[in-house]
Amino acid sequence: MIRAALEALSVWAVPLLVAGIPAWALTRKVKVYPVFVEGAKEGFQVAVRIIPPLVAVVVALGMLRASGAMDGLAALLAPVTSRIGIPASVLPLVLVRPLSGGAALGVVADVLRSDGPDSYAGRLASVMAGSTETTFYVLAVYFGAVGITRYRQALPAALIADLAGFAASVAAVRWLFGS
Repeated sequence: MIRAALEALSVWAVPLLVAGIPAWALTRKVKVYPVFVEGAKEGFQVAVRIIPPLVAVVVALGMLRASGAMDGLAALLAPVTSRIGIPASVLPLVLVRPLSGGAALGVVADVLRSDGPDSYAGRLASVMAGSTETTFYVLAVYFGAVGITRYRQALPAALIADLAGFAASVAAVRWLFGS
């Protein structure tokens, strides 16, 4: 019974929201189209404001990968991280995930291709990618879009949250699937 209700809700949630929000706005005598256009205009302005920090993050990540610094750091850390349950093939994900979601997905794809999706490394990479955030991207793009320039406390808190996500991923994959 509950499952059927949840399935019905999942089927009807988006259509009800798409129709319900404008209908609710009309009952409150809101001119829906002009408000929508104004919101779209603000969204475009935000997109234009985030372009410079986004380019900076993408260029910095490209430089790290092209220079070999990312691979060198992964090779240096591999003996330590393998002892705590992070295989060498997954280590680049730990290094790149705080910088770029797209690059992290590329690393996950490489791990899945080389180690297989049902391997410990494949499962760990998948869980890590879903359990952590692109910290520097968020700080650069979203904080920059709203004009926050001092995020001294946000950076360490976000990096600690990423470390917790990586550690929890190792624990969860080991507990659920073994090592």
